[in-house]
Amino acid sequence: MPSLDEIMKMAEAAQAQLQAAQDNLDKVEVEGASGGGLVKIKATAKGRILGVSIDDSLLVPSEKTMLEDLIAAAINDARAKADLAAGDQMKEMTSGLPLPPGFKLPF
Repeated sequence: MPSLDEIMKMAEAAQAQLQAAQDNLDKVEVEGASGGGLVKIKATAKGRILGVSIDDSLLVPSEKTMLEDLIAAAINDARAKADLAAGDQMKEMTSGLPLPPGFKLPF
């Protein structure tokens, strides 16, 4: 059975690995899209929006409501992809940590 000192060192190492994984999430990019690609949102796996692309055909006053809906849908798509990428990154980073079965890490 590991000593308290060993457990504390393992916990500190796990904390450092988790922080590195969190920092890395801002480097992983995803792209959400809607309207068949007419609206695209580029974001990091951490959820930071990097850019917005809107097809010129949507830039008319009569399409305002549809454009707003497409932007919201593209943001939600990017967010879902960011969450998936973040989950994959965290799973990869924590695979070697000595965590009890079923233990869920907040991220």
